[in-house]
Amino acid sequence: MSVIKSFRALRPVSGKAEQIACVPYDVIYDSEVRSTIAENPLSFLRVTRPEGEFPSGENVSDEEIFAKSRENLQEFIDKNLLAQDDEESIFIYRLTDGEHSQTGVVACCSVDEYEQDLIKKHEKTRPDKVEDRTNHILALEAQTGLIFLAFRNTDKIRALIAETVETEPLYDFSCPNCIQNTVWRVEKTNELIEAFAEVPALYIADGHHRAESANLARKKMREANPHHDGTEEYNFVMAGIFPAEDLKILAYNRVVKDLNGLTEEEFLEKLGENFIVTETDEKAPDQRETFSMYLNGKWYQLRFSVNFFREPDAIERLDVSILQNYVLKPLLGIDDPRTNERISFVGGARGVEELEKMVDEGKGKVAFSMFPTTMDDLFAVADMNEIMPPKSTWFEPKLKDGLLIHLI
Repeated sequence: MSVIKSFRALRPVSGKAEQIACVPYDVIYDSEVRSTIAENPLSFLRVTRPEGEFPSGENVSDEEIFAKSRENLQEFIDKNLLAQDDEESIFIYRLTDGEHSQTGVVACCSVDEYEQDLIKKHEKTRPDKVEDRTNHILALEAQTGLIFLAFRNTDKIRALIAETVETEPLYDFSCPNCIQNTVWRVEKTNELIEAFAEVPALYIADGHHRAESANLARKKMREANPHHDGTEEYNFVMAGIFPAEDLKILAYNRVVKDLNGLTEEEFLEKLGENFIVTETDEKAPDQRETFSMYLNGKWYQLRFSVNFFREPDAIERLDVSILQNYVLKPLLGIDDPRTNERISFVGGARGVEELEKMVDEGKGKVAFSMFPTTMDDLFAVADMNEIMPPKSTWFEPKLKDGLLIHLI
């Protein structure tokens, strides 16, 4: 059983959604935040990343940043750029990128179900990032971005979504990167709530830090509320819930700063112990257990050549696990990629050209282009109640911040 509920959304007034909507807070570089805000003062990055409004290089405290975020959100409301719905609603949200389209439901989900692992996870979270977003939620008393959930679709939900998208949308606009964003309001909310009650589980596709932050914010607000009864808005977290059949996962690539004391010749020789290494013009692998590597201006294909003595489990067979267990850890000394500062991760949307650029500019010594993880991989690991290696999945297109806001 999966619990969803309607909510009174704070959202852009008519005609302002295109200017206000912005990328998620954690997929944009600091320099890009500053340039975006300078070009578009209505960008919701002023709320999610307000540090971009302070002078570059200025030592600004977290308290000042969160105060600025709160001030900017109130400014959006006072200037009638954002308004809260009078009635609770559920929404349908479609993103279209060329020939790819994904259509899901935006509603609130139960934080209790998250705590009980009925909303299933596949990644660990970093305490510093969770603390940052928890404090952001508490400062604003609002959840400003969507957790991205996946589910196995049903005929009933498919039919209800299809019925809604035949109506007039609330928003329909294209972003600078040519992604079309379309949002509808659901009329038959009870039918949709009942249909999701038949879905066995929801899975976090992206947004583990947002989810854990909503959980910790709930705990703090519950402790401060002597009249807590479980119905308060802070007991629910806003999410975009999309059928797995619609979703597209891109590769999450790796760049390492040095060769851990090895010469290029020694590194290539050691790679040959577990991989068939050949020079190639291909910059991205076309199948599992194959990797493209950029080193000193050349691309190499690494084809995994180890025969397992037993059938690998769902985690061991992941390409990100193979790279970690046979290259990053034993050869390059990356024991914990979550904390090791010698490794960087590059989302697939930035392309392999970003890998070449980083290595050519000396920001890294070697780069690895990955074959994407699949939704079946994600479900298999989550159903085992296990955790994937960090940065295993990059979902594209990204859900926008600022289109729908949940006041708690």
